[in-house]
Amino acid sequence: MSTAGDDGAADGAGGMPAGRRVVVCAGTGCVAGGATAVYAEFLAAIRAAGLPVVTEFRAEQEPGHTRLSKSGCQGFCQMGPLVTILPDGLLYTRVQVADVAEIVSRTLAQGESVERLLYAEPGTRRRCHGAGDIPFYQLQQRHVLSACGTIDPESIQEYVHHGGYEAARKAHRELAPDAICKEILRSGLRGRGGGGFPTGRKWEAARVQPGDVKYVICNADEGDPGAFMNRSVMEGNPHSILEGLMIAARAIGARETLIYVRAEYPLAVQRMRRAVADAEAMGFLGADVFGTGQSLRCDVMEGAGAFVCGEETAMIASIEGQRGMPRPKPPFPAQSGLWGKPTVINNVETLAHVVRILREGADVFRALGTAASPGTKTFALTGHVANTGLVEVPFGATLRQIVMDIGGGITDRRGRVRADGFKAVQIGGPSGGCLTREHLDLPLDYDSLRGAGAMVGSGGLVAMNTQTCMVSIARFFMDFTQRESCGKCVLCREGTRQMLALLDDIIEGRATGETLELLERLGHAVQKGSLCGLGKTAPNPVLSTLKHFRAEYDAHVFHKHCPTGQCKALAKPSIDPALCKGCTACVKACPVGAIVGARKQTHSINPELCIKCGACGTACKLGAVVGI
Repeated sequence: MSTAGDDGAADGAGGMPAGRRVVVCAGTGCVAGGATAVYAEFLAAIRAAGLPVVTEFRAEQEPGHTRLSKSGCQGFCQMGPLVTILPDGLLYTRVQVADVAEIVSRTLAQGESVERLLYAEPGTRRRCHGAGDIPFYQLQQRHVLSACGTIDPESIQEYVHHGGYEAARKAHRELAPDAICKEILRSGLRGRGGGGFPTGRKWEAARVQPGDVKYVICNADEGDPGAFMNRSVMEGNPHSILEGLMIAARAIGARETLIYVRAEYPLAVQRMRRAVADAEAMGFLGADVFGTGQSLRCDVMEGAGAFVCGEETAMIASIEGQRGMPRPKPPFPAQSGLWGKPTVINNVETLAHVVRILREGADVFRALGTAASPGTKTFALTGHVANTGLVEVPFGATLRQIVMDIGGGITDRRGRVRADGFKAVQIGGPSGGCLTREHLDLPLDYDSLRGAGAMVGSGGLVAMNTQTCMVSIARFFMDFTQRESCGKCVLCREGTRQMLALLDDIIEGRATGETLELLERLGHAVQKGSLCGLGKTAPNPVLSTLKHFRAEYDAHVFHKHCPTGQCKALAKPSIDPALCKGCTACVKACPVGAIVGARKQTHSINPELCIKCGACGTACKLGAVVGI
């Protein structure tokens, strides 16, 4: 795993032990798990132990001192709150306030590890002392995320100490705009927001436009269900995004930039605004950028959370104070964008990659990934998987590597990893599609996924086990896109509504063979007739599940049966007499008295009374309740 530089070595001046650093993950997931209270308890406990403690970054830490700091998302979200101890390299998982005193007394004071807080590898139960021992981290190649879990996101001094803003300084003081565009084009960097358009071509198209007024916008309006890649980078390394934005501005000749963040990301908004203010205070932004005499301004704007505003022209309309609705293209934003001026819009992750390309060179960037899709990609891995979290791998990695190896495998309803549990992965959010077991070894890149009827999207990746109803999954995403439709196009506004109604007919037992035919035809019509990317991709989850799981749709329509028992209207609960031991657990759980049978005798369910709530199935530890 690649990381940012650690603080200190094993020994400090005069042979004294170098100071330790305690890094508390303060990404949204860990904060929700109590990380803020853990941080406060560390500060109090370290002081109570009589150990010198500092909370601000210092380029040279005094020997014997402990630095306590927060970081952004460290990625291993399933195991949060996370605490890293440097330079020991210890990673403590699921740390609570009650654990802090022991960490201070044993690790900070005596140099011992607290074994029970170390990650235990499933199966062997081997204790992993640090990120380097944990397969979740070992199998990744973290570049965009490398500093997110180590540096203090609210310290510009620490970012600068590790080489921050050197790439932007180089761009503004040493490189001509056309040279920057050529380097980005040579790197092969493609937009990480979903479309995969070559970033260098977009920049060059804006650069050659006449006029002195141009804009660069960072698209941080991440709205896919289950996606949190952009949020985590903004929370964990906001200066990397700002630096990439400054490079893009230099490349096209812009003097004004803007970061468009959805209001549902308050921590990301806070840290981005602080990054801008600190960069201005340091003289990196403002009236005299890096002493060049050129001005550069950056604003942070909160969006209202409309999914459609992730589309470039709808975002521009929102910034201009209009309703967020897409516009026909051409003209493209690079020709006529914000206020009719040439505008470049790049995703958060794209801009973070730009910094590395200018710092290390296009050839280093191209060394990872595939020829047509160079570099790495971040994924938010969620769903029925052992290790949910933030993952970064080179393009060309397979689903098997991400889900089975890094993710630790597919889990069942009780959280147990099952070797035969994989059913599908929804990739690319509501605009993407489903991949099945036959795609487990498909190298993931823009072109291969498009050929499989899916897309990279922004990087949301939801794993599903065999107990998942794919018709219900299609309905979930269609419900989302229908509610998020801006309403401008008839086919998107009304077509998605009708597709949702047809899916309701299927899962509630009203569908016929004509329903399936109409659903498929309507999906293709919405794809062809919608104006923007939201409408054109809205039918993807439905069409991909129809393609790969047609038998499941047929069971719902022709047999009025949901194979997974997830569709309650089609459920036909019963008790398997071969498995029932008469324990009466289901009888006690049933809220309507629909289950009859004496103790130690086979029970049965009265279908006239059953409300199909599933309480009996949850209560039965023998798996005797079937069909629900």
